[in-house]
Amino acid sequence: MAEMDSIADLKAALGNRQRLLGIDPGTKTLGLALSDFLFMVATPMETIKRTKFSKDMIHMKRIIAEQNVGGLVIGLPKNMDGSEGPRCQSVRQFAENVMGEVDLPFVFWDERLSTAGVQRTLIEADVSRAKRADVIDKMAASFILQGVLDAMS
Repeated sequence: MAEMDSIADLKAALGNRQRLLGIDPGTKTLGLALSDFLFMVATPMETIKRTKFSKDMIHMKRIIAEQNVGGLVIGLPKNMDGSEGPRCQSVRQFAENVMGEVDLPFVFWDERLSTAGVQRTLIEADVSRAKRADVIDKMAASFILQGVLDAMS
């Protein structure tokens, strides 16, 4: 499949009892989050340490199959002024590579401030710096995915 023009198109493309997988693609990690079947709640799932794309895809394909994932939400790191820089180009290339491996509809979601928002929440919750480092990417993926789920309802 390909990039959907809207969140409504993504929702229409999903089958019964399918979920969405949120991806926060960083340079060193991939944060993953999973929706429920009703598309109401995003739950942080895991953080994959990036290695070779083929190895990362094997892991993601397993999750897609096991969790009945019907679509993807990929965080797009736009600049604060809304423009797209080199990181956006890298994420778009990542998405193109993923689409070469899996046939799923997807949308990009503006992830500006997602990591900062999650970081602030974790600090307010008095989570240690070491623990924050372990969970920040999957929490950011959950933040991104929740934005799409909220827009769907």
